[in-house]
Amino acid sequence: MTEKKILICAGTSGISAGACEVFDKFKNLISKNSLKISVIKTGDRGLFRDVLVDVILDGKRTTYELVKPEDVDEIFEKHILNGEIVKRLTAKEEYENFFKPQMRIVLKNCGLIDPEDINDYIKTGGYKSLEKVLKQKPEEVIVEIKKSGLRGRGGAGFPTGLKWELARKSSDIEKFVICNADEGDPGAFMDRSILEGDPHSVIEGMIIAGYCIGANTGIIYCRAEYPVAIKRIKIAIKQAQEKNFLGEKIFNSNFSFKILLKQGAGAFVCGEETALIASLEGKRGMPRPRPPFPAQKGLWGKPTVINNVETLANIPRIIENGARWYSKIGTKKSKGTKVFALAGNIKNTGLVEIPMGTTIRELIFGPGGGMQNKRKKLKAVQIGGPSGGCIPESLIDTPIDYESITKTGAIMGSGGFIVMDESTCMVDITKFFLSFTVAESCGKCPPCRIGLKRMLEILEKITKGEGSKTDIEMLRELALMIKKTALCGLGNTAPNPVLTTLNYFLDEYMEHIEEKKCRAKVCVELLKFRVIEEKCKKCGLCFKACPVSAIEWEKGKIAKIINEKCIKCRACIKVCPWDAIE
Repeated sequence: MTEKKILICAGTSGISAGACEVFDKFKNLISKNSLKISVIKTGDRGLFRDVLVDVILDGKRTTYELVKPEDVDEIFEKHILNGEIVKRLTAKEEYENFFKPQMRIVLKNCGLIDPEDINDYIKTGGYKSLEKVLKQKPEEVIVEIKKSGLRGRGGAGFPTGLKWELARKSSDIEKFVICNADEGDPGAFMDRSILEGDPHSVIEGMIIAGYCIGANTGIIYCRAEYPVAIKRIKIAIKQAQEKNFLGEKIFNSNFSFKILLKQGAGAFVCGEETALIASLEGKRGMPRPRPPFPAQKGLWGKPTVINNVETLANIPRIIENGARWYSKIGTKKSKGTKVFALAGNIKNTGLVEIPMGTTIRELIFGPGGGMQNKRKKLKAVQIGGPSGGCIPESLIDTPIDYESITKTGAIMGSGGFIVMDESTCMVDITKFFLSFTVAESCGKCPPCRIGLKRMLEILEKITKGEGSKTDIEMLRELALMIKKTALCGLGNTAPNPVLTTLNYFLDEYMEHIEEKKCRAKVCVELLKFRVIEEKCKKCGLCFKACPVSAIEWEKGKIAKIINEKCIKCRACIKVCPWDAIE
């Protein structure tokens, strides 16, 4: 008999849009009518059309999008009771176009299973990979991971199998596995969504890693700002213990493993391995020089493997399908898929998972659906978070893999992908990213603590129209010096937004310096407002809206803006129905 069920996407995105209320209403209606239909909360599916609801009856799935609590009665009455699909709420063509080009390996269960029910994960083949691994020698499993070509998805792209091998070879009896879920990039939510939608895949990956390196303890380091993820991790750990997937003598083997949860305070620098270890040890989250590497000397001085959420979620899939299967996906040096968080001036925002080697163009105009405003052209893409780089429109046929992205001056990072159109000022956006890294610097090494601050001050001067040509060379010198001398990855990569925008958008810097002009009309200090006389209807609306009396107007006459008084609040622009102010 075909199972009847209603799936409601209830990750952070879904919950913020009312998923819990939608769930409660469906649950009450099903119960009141004594229907045998399961109502299930899932994680987010990736596309932000919340609340997403799947109604599965008689083997047929219908997806509804942008469902509000007040829509539930209509869906229940028409669809569930009478078999009539509510067309106004059904997912549109963009929904299919978003998922069609994707290859979901890590995200395959997100939005489709109940993350708070281990049995749902088991039905998909969950923990079968762990059972398979425990019948093999650890060295054999490590060889399989090395053959797969899996590289760390946290940003650096270090080969996962090699990291495990280094830890395995250590003679120390006590070792640790750490899941780095300290996702700090602005606009990044890959790790959060995986933990909310499929926490058992990460736990299974951690246990396999523990078995391979000879560790009996795992720690999930998750930022405290992820309450839904933390709740579901706790439930998943408890359920795994009850099934004997965690604890003593797993699957009646000689291997025992436990997982602890540590909530981080949200410091961006704690995404760096050695700073994360310092935080776990009760110290201030500050990096230390390497070598020794954590795989040799990590937590409490013991060999420690640190992998991020996405990396660990790949492990059960590789064991299930084999290294050969995985290594066929992607490019020669960048195997498998990569999850990206699409944001910015793009039609479809959300999470996508694509094979390595997909071009930037294919991602933007495939799952991304193209530009949000079709009248505005693509200008640049920021890849790799605040420490990434801005890639211009002329390079959008660049394949997305570690080597190709690095050649552009950007980095793969953890998967941030921000699309920018002509309304973006490249100097201002660079200032934004640098202000973030300045605020998040731990302050341990002078190049990062002092150098980044000096760079930010120069960018602030330029956006105010106070810059000079010598500032350009000073920015380059500082950026290159910081990249070479900073202690950790944050400092080494923080100058990337400056270097890439200087390389690809130097003309915008020069406009700010020489012409005191911001072509995107973003840098407020460079703006002047004027009334377009031929468009002005002499209505006085702008005069009435101005909060500082910076507009002169008399009935029947054209308004005039006094720029010396103007505070550039744009109130006049907002109230003018004839676009007579620019």
